[in-house]
Amino acid sequence: MASQQLPPSRTSGDAASPTTITALGDDLLREIFLRLPSLPSLVRAALACRTFLAAIRSSGAFRRRFRGIHAPPLLGLFFDPDGPAIPTFAPLRRRSDPDLAAAVRGGDFFLTRVPGDHDDTAPGWEIQDCRGGRVLLLNPRTNQIAAYDPLTQALDLVPRPPEEITVGCRGYFTYLNHHILPSSDDDDDPGALRVLCTCHDDSRARAAVFSSATGEWQIFPWARAFTRRRGDDKYWLHSGSLVNGWVYWTHTSKPYMLVLNTATMQFSRIDLPQYLKGQGHSFRVGETYDGKPCIVGVVVFSLLVWYWRPDDNGVEKWMLDKMFPLQAEVLELTEGSPEEHAALKVIEIIDGYVYLSTYETFNDPDLACWFMTFCLETAELEKLFHKKYDCHIYPYIMPWPLTLLGNVVNPQLEDA
Repeated sequence: MASQQLPPSRTSGDAASPTTITALGDDLLREIFLRLPSLPSLVRAALACRTFLAAIRSSGAFRRRFRGIHAPPLLGLFFDPDGPAIPTFAPLRRRSDPDLAAAVRGGDFFLTRVPGDHDDTAPGWEIQDCRGGRVLLLNPRTNQIAAYDPLTQALDLVPRPPEEITVGCRGYFTYLNHHILPSSDDDDDPGALRVLCTCHDDSRARAAVFSSATGEWQIFPWARAFTRRRGDDKYWLHSGSLVNGWVYWTHTSKPYMLVLNTATMQFSRIDLPQYLKGQGHSFRVGETYDGKPCIVGVVVFSLLVWYWRPDDNGVEKWMLDKMFPLQAEVLELTEGSPEEHAALKVIEIIDGYVYLSTYETFNDPDLACWFMTFCLETAELEKLFHKKYDCHIYPYIMPWPLTLLGNVVNPQLEDA
Protein backbone atom coordinates (compact mmCIF):
# COMPACT_ATOMS: atom_id res chain seq x y z
CA MET A 1 0.00 0.00 0.00
CA ALA A 2 1.47 3.25 -1.11
CA SER A 3 2.16 5.67 1.62
CA GLN A 4 0.29 8.99 1.52
CA GLN A 5 2.30 12.09 1.97
CA LEU A 6 0.89 14.73 4.20
CA PRO A 7 1.17 18.35 3.13
CA PRO A 8 4.08 20.17 4.72
CA SER A 9 3.23 21.83 7.95
CA ARG A 10 2.99 25.64 7.89
CA THR A 11 5.44 27.35 10.15
CA SER A 12 4.66 30.51 11.99
CA GLY A 13 6.90 32.47 9.63
CA ASP A 14 4.81 31.40 6.61
CA ALA A 15 1.55 32.82 8.04
CA ALA A 16 -0.08 35.42 5.82
CA SER A 17 0.15 38.92 7.24
CA PRO A 18 -3.28 40.43 8.04
CA THR A 19 -4.36 43.24 5.69
CA THR A 20 -5.27 46.48 7.44
CA ILE A 21 -7.26 49.39 6.10
CA THR A 22 -4.16 51.58 6.09
CA ALA A 23 -2.62 49.23 3.50
CA LEU A 24 -5.39 49.78 0.95
CA GLY A 25 -3.76 52.69 -0.88
CA ASP A 26 -4.94 56.27 -1.36
CA ASP A 27 -7.10 55.67 -4.42
CA LEU A 28 -9.15 52.91 -2.77
CA LEU A 29 -9.43 54.89 0.46
CA ARG A 30 -10.81 57.85 -1.43
CA GLU A 31 -13.41 55.64 -3.12
CA ILE A 32 -14.50 54.48 0.33
CA PHE A 33 -14.62 58.05 1.65
CA LEU A 34 -16.93 59.08 -1.22
CA ARG A 35 -19.56 56.81 0.30
CA LEU A 36 -19.62 58.63 3.63
CA PRO A 37 -22.92 60.47 4.25
CA SER A 38 -21.66 64.03 4.77
CA LEU A 39 -18.72 66.38 5.23
CA PRO A 40 -18.77 66.02 9.07
CA SER A 41 -18.39 62.24 8.63
CA LEU A 42 -15.42 62.80 6.29
CA VAL A 43 -13.78 65.14 8.80
CA ARG A 44 -14.19 62.54 11.53
CA ALA A 45 -12.61 59.88 9.32
CA ALA A 46 -9.75 62.17 8.27
CA LEU A 47 -8.79 62.86 11.87
CA ALA A 48 -8.60 59.14 12.68
CA CYS A 49 -5.01 58.76 11.42
CA ARG A 50 -2.32 60.32 9.25
CA THR A 51 -2.97 57.92 6.35
CA PHE A 52 -6.59 58.96 6.00
CA LEU A 53 -5.77 62.66 6.29
CA ALA A 54 -3.01 62.44 3.68
CA ALA A 55 -5.29 60.64 1.22
CA ILE A 56 -7.83 63.47 1.41
CA ARG A 57 -5.40 66.39 1.48
CA SER A 58 -3.34 65.14 -1.47
CA SER A 59 -6.20 65.18 -3.98
CA GLY A 60 -8.09 68.28 -5.03
CA ALA A 61 -9.94 66.07 -7.55
CA PHE A 62 -11.30 63.97 -4.69
CA ARG A 63 -12.55 67.06 -2.85
CA ARG A 64 -14.32 68.26 -6.00
CA ARG A 65 -15.93 64.81 -6.46
CA PHE A 66 -17.04 64.75 -2.83
CA ARG A 67 -18.60 68.21 -3.17
CA GLY A 68 -20.38 67.01 -6.32
CA ILE A 69 -21.96 64.10 -4.44
CA HIS A 70 -22.53 65.74 -1.05
CA ALA A 71 -23.84 69.30 -0.96
CA PRO A 72 -22.16 71.46 1.72
CA PRO A 73 -24.24 70.77 4.82
CA LEU A 74 -26.48 73.38 6.39
CA LEU A 75 -25.82 73.44 10.15
CA GLY A 76 -28.51 75.97 11.01
CA LEU A 77 -29.70 79.56 10.64
CA PHE A 78 -28.49 82.70 12.40
CA PHE A 79 -31.27 85.10 13.38
CA ASP A 80 -30.14 88.71 13.74
CA PRO A 81 -32.88 90.90 15.25
CA ASP A 82 -32.86 94.67 14.96
CA GLY A 83 -31.48 96.49 17.97
CA PRO A 84 -28.61 95.87 20.40
CA ALA A 85 -28.87 92.09 20.79
CA ILE A 86 -26.44 89.28 20.09
CA PRO A 87 -27.59 87.12 17.14
CA THR A 88 -29.18 83.77 17.96
CA PHE A 89 -28.69 80.42 16.23
CA ALA A 90 -31.28 77.78 15.37
CA PRO A 91 -29.50 74.44 14.71
CA LEU A 92 -30.70 72.01 12.10
CA ARG A 93 -31.57 68.72 13.78
CA ARG A 94 -30.82 65.58 11.77
CA ARG A 95 -31.05 62.39 13.81
CA SER A 96 -29.96 60.38 10.76
CA ASP A 97 -26.54 62.09 10.75
CA PRO A 98 -24.96 62.05 14.25
CA ASP A 99 -21.70 63.51 12.88
CA LEU A 100 -23.54 66.62 11.70
CA ALA A 101 -25.14 67.00 15.13
CA ALA A 102 -21.72 66.57 16.75
CA ALA A 103 -20.30 69.38 14.60
CA VAL A 104 -22.98 71.74 15.94
CA ARG A 105 -22.45 70.64 19.55
CA GLY A 106 -18.72 71.24 19.28
CA GLY A 107 -19.06 74.78 17.92
CA ASP A 108 -19.51 78.14 19.65
CA PHE A 109 -22.71 79.23 17.95
CA PHE A 110 -23.54 81.49 20.91
CA LEU A 111 -20.58 83.65 19.74
CA THR A 112 -19.19 83.81 23.28
CA ARG A 113 -15.64 84.62 22.13
CA VAL A 114 -16.73 87.72 20.22
CA PRO A 115 -15.78 90.62 22.53
CA GLY A 116 -18.41 92.93 23.92
CA ASP A 117 -18.16 96.60 24.80
CA HIS A 118 -18.87 98.46 28.03
CA ASP A 119 -22.52 97.35 28.09
CA ASP A 120 -22.58 93.56 28.40
CA THR A 121 -26.38 93.50 28.25
CA ALA A 122 -26.38 95.09 24.78
CA PRO A 123 -23.24 94.00 22.93
CA GLY A 124 -24.38 95.68 19.73
CA TRP A 125 -23.04 93.19 17.15
CA GLU A 126 -24.88 92.92 13.84
CA ILE A 127 -24.28 90.20 11.25
CA GLN A 128 -23.09 91.49 7.89
CA ASP A 129 -22.26 88.23 6.11
CA CYS A 130 -21.95 84.50 6.71
CA ARG A 131 -19.60 82.73 4.33
CA GLY A 132 -16.84 80.13 4.29
CA GLY A 133 -17.59 79.13 7.87
CA ARG A 134 -17.05 82.68 9.15
CA VAL A 135 -19.64 85.05 10.56
CA LEU A 136 -18.85 88.69 9.78
CA LEU A 137 -20.13 91.06 12.47
CA LEU A 138 -20.17 94.83 12.80
CA ASN A 139 -20.37 96.85 16.01
CA PRO A 140 -21.59 100.35 15.06
CA ARG A 141 -20.81 101.77 18.50
CA THR A 142 -17.17 100.67 18.59
CA ASN A 143 -16.61 100.89 14.82
CA GLN A 144 -15.17 97.39 14.95
CA ILE A 145 -15.57 94.44 12.60
CA ALA A 146 -15.18 90.83 13.75
CA ALA A 147 -14.86 87.70 11.62
CA TYR A 148 -15.57 84.63 13.73
CA ASP A 149 -15.54 80.92 12.91
CA PRO A 150 -17.88 79.16 15.39
CA LEU A 151 -16.47 75.71 14.53
CA THR A 152 -12.78 76.50 15.12
CA GLN A 153 -13.43 79.53 17.37
CA ALA A 154 -10.89 81.51 15.35
CA LEU A 155 -11.47 85.26 15.76
CA ASP A 156 -10.18 88.10 13.55
CA LEU A 157 -10.77 91.71 14.60
CA VAL A 158 -10.74 94.22 11.76
CA PRO A 159 -10.79 98.04 12.05
CA ARG A 160 -13.40 99.99 10.13
CA PRO A 161 -12.16 101.56 6.88
CA PRO A 162 -10.28 104.84 7.43
CA GLU A 163 -11.97 108.21 6.89
CA GLU A 164 -10.21 108.37 3.53
CA ILE A 165 -13.11 106.34 2.10
CA THR A 166 -15.39 109.40 2.39
CA VAL A 167 -12.99 111.72 0.52
CA GLY A 168 -14.63 113.04 -2.66
CA CYS A 169 -18.15 112.19 -1.49
CA ARG A 170 -20.93 114.09 -3.30
CA GLY A 171 -23.96 114.56 -1.09
CA TYR A 172 -25.16 111.91 1.35
CA PHE A 173 -22.63 109.17 2.25
CA THR A 174 -23.70 105.75 3.53
CA TYR A 175 -22.18 102.31 3.86
CA LEU A 176 -23.80 99.54 1.82
CA ASN A 177 -22.48 96.14 2.88
CA HIS A 178 -19.55 94.23 4.29
CA HIS A 179 -18.77 90.85 2.78
CA ILE A 180 -16.20 88.11 3.26
CA LEU A 181 -14.43 87.47 -0.03
CA PRO A 182 -14.10 83.69 -0.43
CA SER A 183 -10.83 81.85 -0.93
CA SER A 184 -10.21 78.71 -2.96
CA ASP A 185 -8.15 75.53 -2.72
CA ASP A 186 -5.55 77.11 -5.01
CA ASP A 187 -4.85 80.12 -2.78
CA ASP A 188 -1.41 80.28 -1.20
CA ASP A 189 -3.07 80.85 2.17
CA PRO A 190 -6.68 79.57 2.12
CA GLY A 191 -7.12 80.73 5.71
CA ALA A 192 -6.35 84.38 4.94
CA LEU A 193 -9.18 86.84 5.53
CA ARG A 194 -10.33 89.45 3.03
CA VAL A 195 -13.23 91.75 3.86
CA LEU A 196 -15.06 93.83 1.26
CA CYS A 197 -16.64 97.14 2.28
CA THR A 198 -18.90 99.08 -0.10
CA CYS A 199 -20.53 102.50 0.15
CA HIS A 200 -22.33 105.06 -1.99
CA ASP A 201 -23.08 108.77 -2.18
CA ASP A 202 -25.88 110.44 -4.14
CA SER A 203 -24.97 108.81 -7.47
CA ARG A 204 -21.75 106.78 -7.19
CA ALA A 205 -20.39 103.73 -5.40
CA ARG A 206 -17.00 102.82 -3.96
CA ALA A 207 -15.26 99.70 -2.63
CA ALA A 208 -12.47 98.97 -0.17
CA VAL A 209 -10.83 95.63 0.73
CA PHE A 210 -9.10 94.63 3.95
CA SER A 211 -6.49 91.88 3.83
CA SER A 212 -5.25 90.03 6.90
CA ALA A 213 -1.98 89.48 5.04
CA THR A 214 -1.18 93.23 5.09
CA GLY A 215 -3.39 94.33 7.99
CA GLU A 216 -4.54 97.32 5.92
CA TRP A 217 -7.46 98.56 3.83
CA GLN A 218 -7.06 99.24 0.13
CA ILE A 219 -9.52 101.92 -1.01
CA PHE A 220 -10.53 101.98 -4.67
CA PRO A 221 -11.66 105.06 -6.65
CA TRP A 222 -15.26 106.21 -6.86
CA ALA A 223 -17.15 104.67 -9.76
CA ARG A 224 -18.78 106.90 -12.35
CA ALA A 225 -22.23 108.29 -11.63
CA PHE A 226 -25.03 105.77 -12.09
CA THR A 227 -28.16 107.55 -10.87
CA ARG A 228 -29.51 110.66 -9.22
CA ARG A 229 -31.60 110.38 -6.12
CA ARG A 230 -34.81 112.32 -5.87
CA GLY A 231 -36.08 114.25 -2.87
CA ASP A 232 -35.27 112.61 0.44
CA ASP A 233 -34.46 109.20 -1.05
CA LYS A 234 -30.98 108.80 0.43
CA TYR A 235 -30.85 105.05 -0.04
CA TRP A 236 -31.11 104.23 -3.74
CA LEU A 237 -29.81 100.67 -3.48
CA HIS A 238 -31.15 97.62 -1.64
CA SER A 239 -28.76 95.42 0.35
CA GLY A 240 -26.41 93.51 -1.93
CA SER A 241 -25.72 89.81 -2.53
CA LEU A 242 -22.25 88.35 -3.15
CA VAL A 243 -22.52 85.64 -5.81
CA ASN A 244 -19.46 83.80 -7.12
CA GLY A 245 -17.19 86.86 -6.97
CA TRP A 246 -19.80 89.45 -8.02
CA VAL A 247 -21.93 91.71 -5.81
CA TYR A 248 -25.43 92.62 -7.01
CA TRP A 249 -27.49 95.55 -5.68
CA THR A 250 -31.01 96.26 -6.88
CA HIS A 251 -32.07 99.87 -7.40
CA THR A 252 -34.95 100.81 -5.13
CA SER A 253 -37.07 102.35 -7.89
CA LYS A 254 -35.44 101.75 -11.30
CA PRO A 255 -35.21 98.50 -13.31
CA TYR A 256 -31.48 97.88 -13.05
CA MET A 257 -28.85 96.43 -10.78
CA LEU A 258 -25.47 97.82 -9.80
CA VAL A 259 -22.83 95.08 -10.08
CA LEU A 260 -19.28 94.89 -8.68
CA ASN A 261 -16.68 92.50 -10.05
CA THR A 262 -14.56 91.75 -6.96
CA ALA A 263 -11.68 90.48 -9.11
CA THR A 264 -11.23 93.85 -10.86
CA MET A 265 -13.15 96.10 -8.42
CA GLN A 266 -15.02 97.58 -11.38
CA PHE A 267 -18.67 98.62 -11.11
CA SER A 268 -21.17 98.21 -13.94
CA ARG A 269 -24.91 98.29 -14.51
CA ILE A 270 -27.24 95.58 -15.83
CA ASP A 271 -30.94 95.81 -16.59
CA LEU A 272 -33.63 94.02 -14.63
CA PRO A 273 -36.81 92.59 -16.15
CA GLN A 274 -39.48 95.28 -16.05
CA TYR A 275 -41.59 92.92 -13.96
CA LEU A 276 -39.08 93.24 -11.10
CA LYS A 277 -38.91 97.04 -11.08
CA GLY A 278 -39.44 98.29 -7.54
CA GLN A 279 -39.86 94.71 -6.24
CA GLY A 280 -36.48 94.46 -4.51
CA HIS A 281 -37.95 92.97 -1.34
CA SER A 282 -39.76 90.16 -3.18
CA PHE A 283 -36.74 88.52 -4.84
CA ARG A 284 -33.10 87.67 -4.20
CA VAL A 285 -30.02 87.15 -6.33
CA GLY A 286 -28.11 83.95 -5.68
CA GLU A 287 -26.21 81.14 -7.32
CA THR A 288 -27.05 77.80 -8.86
CA TYR A 289 -25.35 74.52 -7.98
CA ASP A 290 -22.61 75.25 -10.55
CA GLY A 291 -22.09 78.84 -9.38
CA LYS A 292 -24.08 80.67 -12.08
CA PRO A 293 -26.12 83.73 -11.04
CA CYS A 294 -29.87 83.50 -10.77
CA ILE A 295 -32.81 85.51 -9.46
CA VAL A 296 -35.56 83.84 -7.48
CA GLY A 297 -38.76 85.77 -6.87
CA VAL A 298 -42.01 84.79 -5.24
CA VAL A 299 -45.65 85.36 -6.14
CA VAL A 300 -47.73 84.15 -3.19
CA PHE A 301 -46.81 80.42 -3.19
CA SER A 302 -44.98 80.21 -6.54
CA LEU A 303 -41.28 80.64 -7.24
CA LEU A 304 -40.10 82.37 -10.43
CA VAL A 305 -36.50 81.75 -11.54
CA TRP A 306 -34.44 83.92 -13.90
CA TYR A 307 -30.97 82.98 -15.21
CA TRP A 308 -28.34 85.32 -16.65
CA ARG A 309 -27.81 83.99 -20.19
CA PRO A 310 -27.94 84.99 -23.88
CA ASP A 311 -31.31 85.49 -25.55
CA ASP A 312 -32.10 84.46 -29.15
CA ASN A 313 -30.03 87.41 -30.43
CA GLY A 314 -27.01 86.53 -28.29
CA VAL A 315 -27.57 89.41 -25.85
CA GLU A 316 -26.96 88.44 -22.21
CA LYS A 317 -29.83 89.36 -19.93
CA TRP A 318 -32.00 87.99 -17.15
CA MET A 319 -34.20 85.34 -18.78
CA LEU A 320 -37.26 83.88 -17.06
CA ASP A 321 -36.67 80.12 -17.08
CA LYS A 322 -39.02 78.32 -14.71
CA MET A 323 -41.98 78.72 -12.42
CA PHE A 324 -42.56 76.36 -9.51
CA PRO A 325 -46.08 76.31 -8.00
CA LEU A 326 -45.49 75.21 -4.40
CA GLN A 327 -48.77 75.77 -2.58
CA ALA A 328 -49.76 72.10 -2.45
CA GLU A 329 -46.29 70.99 -1.31
CA VAL A 330 -46.08 73.72 1.36
CA LEU A 331 -49.48 72.89 2.80
CA GLU A 332 -48.69 69.17 2.86
CA LEU A 333 -45.34 69.67 4.62
CA THR A 334 -46.61 72.12 7.22
CA GLU A 335 -50.17 70.78 7.61
CA GLY A 336 -51.31 74.39 7.36
CA SER A 337 -53.65 76.46 5.21
CA PRO A 338 -53.17 79.29 2.67
CA GLU A 339 -54.84 81.68 5.11
CA GLU A 340 -52.37 80.79 7.88
CA HIS A 341 -49.22 81.05 5.76
CA ALA A 342 -50.37 83.93 3.51
CA ALA A 343 -47.33 83.65 1.17
CA LEU A 344 -43.69 82.63 0.86
CA LYS A 345 -40.59 84.78 1.32
CA VAL A 346 -37.16 84.16 -0.25
CA ILE A 347 -34.30 84.46 2.26
CA GLU A 348 -31.19 83.38 0.31
CA ILE A 349 -30.11 81.25 -2.66
CA ILE A 350 -26.88 79.32 -1.96
CA ASP A 351 -25.43 76.50 -4.10
CA GLY A 352 -28.74 76.00 -5.87
CA TYR A 353 -30.81 75.82 -2.66
CA VAL A 354 -33.48 78.45 -2.05
CA TYR A 355 -34.06 79.22 1.63
CA LEU A 356 -37.70 80.12 2.22
CA SER A 357 -40.12 80.99 4.98
CA THR A 358 -43.85 81.36 5.28
CA TYR A 359 -45.28 84.76 6.18
CA GLU A 360 -46.99 84.43 9.57
CA THR A 361 -44.60 86.63 11.60
CA PHE A 362 -44.98 89.50 9.13
CA ASN A 363 -48.73 89.56 9.70
CA ASP A 364 -48.63 88.83 13.43
CA PRO A 365 -45.34 89.14 15.39
CA ASP A 366 -46.54 86.55 17.89
CA LEU A 367 -46.85 83.80 15.26
CA ALA A 368 -44.03 81.55 14.06
CA CYS A 369 -43.07 80.87 10.45
CA TRP A 370 -42.09 77.64 8.77
CA PHE A 371 -38.56 77.59 7.33
CA MET A 372 -37.82 75.40 4.31
CA THR A 373 -35.34 74.75 1.52
CA PHE A 374 -36.09 74.21 -2.16
CA CYS A 375 -33.55 72.61 -4.50
CA LEU A 376 -33.57 74.25 -7.95
CA GLU A 377 -32.01 71.16 -9.53
CA THR A 378 -34.35 68.48 -8.14
CA ALA A 379 -37.39 70.66 -7.29
CA GLU A 380 -37.50 69.04 -3.84
CA LEU A 381 -38.98 71.02 -0.95
CA GLU A 382 -37.74 70.21 2.57
CA LYS A 383 -39.00 71.44 5.92
CA LEU A 384 -36.41 72.75 8.41
CA PHE A 385 -38.14 74.04 11.54
CA HIS A 386 -40.84 76.31 13.01
CA LYS A 387 -39.71 79.67 14.47
CA LYS A 388 -40.49 83.37 14.55
CA TYR A 389 -38.87 85.38 11.77
CA ASP A 390 -36.51 87.71 13.67
CA CYS A 391 -35.66 90.09 10.84
CA HIS A 392 -32.32 89.20 9.21
CA ILE A 393 -31.60 85.52 8.47
CA TYR A 394 -28.23 83.98 7.55
CA PRO A 395 -27.84 80.28 6.68
CA TYR A 396 -24.65 78.80 8.13
CA ILE A 397 -23.07 76.30 5.72
CA MET A 398 -20.26 74.09 7.02
CA PRO A 399 -17.02 74.83 5.14
CA TRP A 400 -14.18 72.47 4.31
CA PRO A 401 -11.84 72.63 7.34
CA LEU A 402 -8.39 74.00 6.58
CA THR A 403 -6.89 70.78 7.97
CA LEU A 404 -8.20 69.00 4.87
CA LEU A 405 -6.63 71.48 2.46
CA GLY A 406 -3.07 72.06 1.28
CA ASN A 407 -0.26 71.74 3.76
CA VAL A 408 -1.98 73.07 6.85
CA VAL A 409 -0.65 71.27 9.90
CA ASN A 410 -3.18 69.58 12.17
CA PRO A 411 -1.81 69.84 15.71
CA GLN A 412 -3.99 66.90 16.84
CA LEU A 413 -1.98 64.59 14.59
CA GLU A 414 1.51 65.87 15.31
CA ASP A 415 2.21 63.03 17.73
CA ALA A 416 -0.11 60.43 16.15
